[in-house]
Amino acid sequence: MGTASLKRYCLLLPSASSPFSTARTRSRLPSPSLLPSLLLQSRKTRPSSFSQALCSSSSSSSPSPHSPPPSTDDAAGTGPIPARSKPSAELYLYNTMTKRKELFRTRVPGKVGMYVCGVTAYDLSHIGHARVYVTFDVLYRYFQYLKYEVCYVRNFTDVDDKIIIRANELGEDPLTLSSRYCDEFLTDMASLQCLPPTVQPRVSDHMNQIIDMIKKIIDNGCAYRIDGDVYFSVDKFPTYGRLSGRKLEDNRAGERVAVDSRKKNPADFALWKSAKAGEPYWESPWGPGRPGWHIECSAMSAAYLGHSFDIHGGGMDLVFPHHENEIAQSCAACSNSSISYWIHNGFVTVNEEKMSKSLKNFFTIREVLELYHPLALRLFLIGTHYRSPINYSRVHIDAASDRLFYIYQTLCDCEEILSQHGARNLKDSIPPDILNCIQKFLADFENSISDDLLTPVVLAGLSEPLKTINDLLHTRKGKKQNLRIESIFALEKEIRNVLNVLGLMPPSYHQVLQQLREKALRRAGLTEEEVLQKIEERSLARKTKQYERSDQIRKQLSAVGIALMDGPDGTSWRPSVPLAFQEHAVST
Repeated sequence: MGTASLKRYCLLLPSASSPFSTARTRSRLPSPSLLPSLLLQSRKTRPSSFSQALCSSSSSSSPSPHSPPPSTDDAAGTGPIPARSKPSAELYLYNTMTKRKELFRTRVPGKVGMYVCGVTAYDLSHIGHARVYVTFDVLYRYFQYLKYEVCYVRNFTDVDDKIIIRANELGEDPLTLSSRYCDEFLTDMASLQCLPPTVQPRVSDHMNQIIDMIKKIIDNGCAYRIDGDVYFSVDKFPTYGRLSGRKLEDNRAGERVAVDSRKKNPADFALWKSAKAGEPYWESPWGPGRPGWHIECSAMSAAYLGHSFDIHGGGMDLVFPHHENEIAQSCAACSNSSISYWIHNGFVTVNEEKMSKSLKNFFTIREVLELYHPLALRLFLIGTHYRSPINYSRVHIDAASDRLFYIYQTLCDCEEILSQHGARNLKDSIPPDILNCIQKFLADFENSISDDLLTPVVLAGLSEPLKTINDLLHTRKGKKQNLRIESIFALEKEIRNVLNVLGLMPPSYHQVLQQLREKALRRAGLTEEEVLQKIEERSLARKTKQYERSDQIRKQLSAVGIALMDGPDGTSWRPSVPLAFQEHAVST
């Protein structure tokens, strides 16, 4: 990270609320260290953040309405390990068009067509982009979990005013610059474990489709030509504004272009722009030029999904004017054009302020990943419901990283003990309490993820099975449990399946734990050798009964996010939330 970026990063102050809070007083929560806490109020609505869901699930021991009945298996008190089956829960998604949650039904049984607006490739992607594509990656993964055949289309805008301006500043060819940033975007998405879409079309490769669609719009009387430019006439589309809820007289021209006095209506938007000196251009019936911003998505979605398909998605900032204009021009080109569900995710703020370059609180994915593991950023992003605003701050991302370490450490311990027992030696049954735990976990997962992707509740639901695994691994009572290894195997398998849907399943538990340690050391400004030296210094202080010095060393390390753990085999360390953030969370 550059010096300027590091200074901006260090200026972030912890905010009063976190989407990853747990409370020290809730003994059922298994996290080894304190996470920032929220002041929670009683609400009848479903929780929008991980902290609300986790605190809610921990505050009551009453059974869930979806909990299975007590087992009545044989006298040995065991039941069969549950087989993987298709979820019974029906999927509901919030439709921006109708302003309500709706039962998801595909146009073609067993198949889903989904188009998500991609990036304008002129710079590195920021954490707002990360939120969009992580959100739709979870939806994509869940469709696959439900055994749908999905055609997921996510475009690249590689021809645009912003690209041309940046290329001119750098003295670079616009298409070369945009191609480079397309590749950088793909690198960022891979680091966040976003699955590649089925198709990733680029505007520059679809000029014929764009020109053909503009021709149809003109032929249908919904567009007009002025000196080589082509504008869409919003007056010809009476239902313009139905997605955003704006009235026609309240609308203004698209944000990316200046108002043109030649237009019949200030709200009319460009379908084709005539060529200007020094800009890339393509030949068209209206002369050389390039497409407007909005027409590209209408043309490319129609090319791969047809004029009618299931889902069109993107960030909330695209509702108007981009998606509003897409609807108008798509319907003008084809009267049968129809999209069943419009899905939009909420904004990202930084320390409760809107993220923007002018406020110098604008963070690229790369800047965040210099200090935090990509999966910590992913966990942070899905820790708040996708339609709610999400506040980025160091306290939040530290909490996410801490929680991630706990999850993977538990599963790594689990993997180690399972490797000592061959699968051939495992019995095909588990105790009824473990069976009930798994069935409740799966039922809660399916009901939550099917309720408009309530990922915070899914994350909270991991607590009980992870706690059960830790009990089986480390407590005296757990080690004596009947069918202990079979229980650990079954629990780890189901947690792994859920982590796969969330995109949080790493290639290796051990590898990601080591990477999390390395990131923690970088944030602390320490090497592992220096931490081990502090541990040795502390051990010597304890042996010589210098307990004040011993406590001081522990507190110094805790202040920078290094927690010491004393055990029968000596002292080890793990990443943690820095002490200042813990104290801030308690005080707020």
